[in-house]
Amino acid sequence: MHAKIWSDMFLLGLPILEKILRPVVVYIFLVVALRLAGKRELAQLNPLDLVVLLTLSNTVQNAIIGDDNTVTGGLIGATTLLALNYVLVRFLYEHRKIDRLVEGDADVIVEKGKVKKERLKKELITLAELEAAAHRQGFSSLAEVERAVLEPGGTLSFLGKEPPPEEARHRELVRRLDHLAQELAQLRAKPGSPAS
Repeated sequence: MHAKIWSDMFLLGLPILEKILRPVVVYIFLVVALRLAGKRELAQLNPLDLVVLLTLSNTVQNAIIGDDNTVTGGLIGATTLLALNYVLVRFLYEHRKIDRLVEGDADVIVEKGKVKKERLKKELITLAELEAAAHRQGFSSLAEVERAVLEPGGTLSFLGKEPPPEEARHRELVRRLDHLAQELAQLRAKPGSPAS
């Protein structure tokens, strides 16, 4: 009984080369497919996109592991995916042009406070989704946004029109302290003052 448990867990049902090639093929397919699908799929802007990404992993699971459900087969598949990703990331780091081809370019969605509706349409992002992403980054409305960029990895980055309140308060405090320091210096410089 115990021998069957161990053999079911660790003895491969498929050749090792097949266990290595399956994750490689699926990995390459997913990189190309997600690149063609656009940055929106990576951004997970709405529940539909999230469902697609979650079910995508389950859909390709059998293609990666085949008929082999052993621990050894799973470890070989996972190791292959991690190693392939490591090699590809290092390769792309050294080859920026190929990296841009794989990753894509950033896409400016808001420029000088104006929403570029044609860019939203190209990326299939609704105005409501853009506003929700701005809210998540602390903006109460798009009127506060000077620039918004959809990064190659699917992240939306926002830059506000005015400095954040904390920065404005800090600048005001520094200005007041400088003013007080000047007044203090003038008082000390007067003849007959206790500091002179």
